[in-house]
Amino acid sequence: MSDLFKATPHPPLADALRPQQLEDVIGQEHLLGPGKPLRLAFDSGKPHSMILWGPPGVGKTTLARLTAAAFGCEFIALSAVMAGIKDIRAAMEQAQAVLDREGRATILFIDEIHRFNKAQQDALLPFVESGLVTFIGATTENPSFEVNSALLSRSQVYVLKVLSPENLKTLAQRALERALPDLVLDETALHMLAGYADGDARRLLNLLEQVASAARTSRRSPVDSAFLENALTLNARRFDKGGDYFYDQISALHKSVRGSHPDAALYWFCRMLDGGADPLYLARRIIRMAWEDIGLADPRAAQVANEATQTYERLGSPEGELALAQAVIYMAVAPKSNAGYNAYNAARAFVSQEQSRDVPVHLRNAPTRLMKELGYGHAYRYAHDEPHAYAAGETYLPEGLAEPGWYRPTERGLEQKIREKLAFLKSLDEAANKKKL
Repeated sequence: MSDLFKATPHPPLADALRPQQLEDVIGQEHLLGPGKPLRLAFDSGKPHSMILWGPPGVGKTTLARLTAAAFGCEFIALSAVMAGIKDIRAAMEQAQAVLDREGRATILFIDEIHRFNKAQQDALLPFVESGLVTFIGATTENPSFEVNSALLSRSQVYVLKVLSPENLKTLAQRALERALPDLVLDETALHMLAGYADGDARRLLNLLEQVASAARTSRRSPVDSAFLENALTLNARRFDKGGDYFYDQISALHKSVRGSHPDAALYWFCRMLDGGADPLYLARRIIRMAWEDIGLADPRAAQVANEATQTYERLGSPEGELALAQAVIYMAVAPKSNAGYNAYNAARAFVSQEQSRDVPVHLRNAPTRLMKELGYGHAYRYAHDEPHAYAAGETYLPEGLAEPGWYRPTERGLEQKIREKLAFLKSLDEAANKKKL
């Protein structure tokens, strides 16, 4: 009797409009177009285990469901956030029962597969290998790092892309026609909505529902961009702190600086701020850029980076972000050199592999009489007392170690002057060594 009073939940627009056949899927043409990998897989008549890797809202769950429907398979879905080994065993028992009773195979779909630990992923292997289930995993993280190699080797990885603005507009128009006929958006509002969705179909449909509700309440039609801005509660754009998007974007920022492209560097810097990145994290990366990619070609770069960081620490957001932005510009336009970076790495690698060598006697400290009697510091030449403040022909490396030449300054920025000076000092050494002969 109590069932009469149970409310039936209204399905979200994203579920109501989920494609029921492959032809309805919007986007992913690189996988689903004629002759493309997933299309060929569907046409083969035989399902195979796969991992669908891509950002949220691009159709991973939809493709898994369509795969089960296309091959007439039982569909069992688990969320790695909530499921454990017990749930995996229960799913296997269900798959075996369906096979025994109906002779149908099962597709086991595990959303957020990267959330499973090693033991949980290993628990899947025997059932995937035996063919009891065809495994489909969905992940927003790089499966190379998050999925066990054994499971990964048994699955084909398909990379899904974010939906383009045109894809999103097509989806929005489909939603307006099929589910929201009373909502009218002008072209500017539609374009703005696609931008807010940021490549995520689910997010677009959720935003459309918000707009439809606000428009009904305000009795507003058509909806324009001004109404859209006031009606929507917007979250940050697609940005996964600690995930692939985070590292992809910081990589793009660093490489734009290294490539001396100030506009691109600013774009990625602002993208990360817009997505919620910690400005102090960005500040630390900017300091790293100064030392790794500019170095002694322009020592002022490190000073600018440090001062921008201090400015942000004093002012906070949003005022302090201007200092960081200008530091990014400075790094991008500064002369580039990784000579110091390469020299340090080469020296570290050499020292880690070489035997320990004694400090030459003339370079040793001699604070006691015994040390002096042993010759410590004897025949040391005080450079400031020599011409050009340089002890020509002197050696400072351990005995028997040839000059390694790790630091090779470039011909850019201040390093051009450093290069010239080192060449001059080398000529003094060569002249002094000739005199010894």
